Amino acid sequence: MTKEHQEKKLEEAREILAAIGMPLNQQNTRTALVLLSMFDLRPTQGWSEVKVNTLGITECMDWMAEHYPDITKGTKDPIRYAPNSRESVRKKSVQPLVSAGVLFWNSDAPGRATNDQNNRYHPNPLAIKALVSFGTPAWETALEEFHKEWGKLREKYAAEREAHRVPVVLPDGTITSLSSGDHSDLIRDIVESFAPQFTPGGTVVYLGDTGSKWIVEKPEYLAELGVVVDPHGKMPDVVIHYTAKDWLVLVEAVTSTGPVNGKRVDELKELFKGARPGLVFVTAFQTKKKFRQFAADIAWETEVWVAEDSTHMVHFNGERFLGPYDQD
Repeated sequence: MTKEHQEKKLEEAREILAAIGMPLNQQNTRTALVLLSMFDLRPTQGWSEVKVNTLGITECMDWMAEHYPDITKGTKDPIRYAPNSRESVRKKSVQPLVSAGVLFWNSDAPGRATNDQNNRYHPNPLAIKALVSFGTPAWETALEEFHKEWGKLREKYAAEREAHRVPVVLPDGTITSLSSGDHSDLIRDIVESFAPQFTPGGTVVYLGDTGSKWIVEKPEYLAELGVVVDPHGKMPDVVIHYTAKDWLVLVEAVTSTGPVNGKRVDELKELFKGARPGLVFVTAFQTKKKFRQFAADIAWETEVWVAEDSTHMVHFNGERFLGPYDQD
């Protein structure tokens, strides 16, 4: 296997990406390597030899390094896919290929959350059928057939994904839904269990989701409270305006990372620095076991709510229970 073999196969992969209709930003080396890895095509193999390769993001990156070392670790302008580049591979290459119908995501378990570490991807059989003809007279016809058939299947798979979403009933009776997964289950519990007990009559003015930036956002309402949402700021998972007390209750749902520690309190104070209502910081966990895992990180003068003991809260010291503190 020579560097010339690797570069030739990479150029062919880029040609395929362009023919499929991928945006220019995805007709790059990284996405071409992802395509080759998912179709398990080594530098010396022909496109007629493509096959299904089911990989997670880290496994995909390991495959690139093993089979295209001169591309990923070359001495001139090297492209190094280190562990901290995992999110770039997932968001900027793998996900666009899923959207284009080239790859399938979790066909074995469609209920997995977007950020689940067990996510796996593999080629759409329709894409395999098309790619095996690349470089032959049948390529253009196969490509047209791929686009035609994928258009029909897109609606079917979208409906199947929708069936696995987590329904959430907001305090005003409105029903919305979140991407499937443990994190969304906890957000639902915050809205449907925590809010009625500890912020009765409150208004959910922001509700985040792992699958998109937000599900509920009321910028006009927040503006009346003195809050201008920074599109680049990291919002808490749930924001509730407890109107009876005129508090903004900021809740972080923790299933793997992100409790309200000292650093996060400072970030949230900066994000909501113009707010008229007092700020209340809450970390929510699904179980006491998960709470114990993060207990040492919780900031003083914040609250903890555990879904499995939904009628109680843990108060981390201070002069009052469930209330804002002076900004100074």
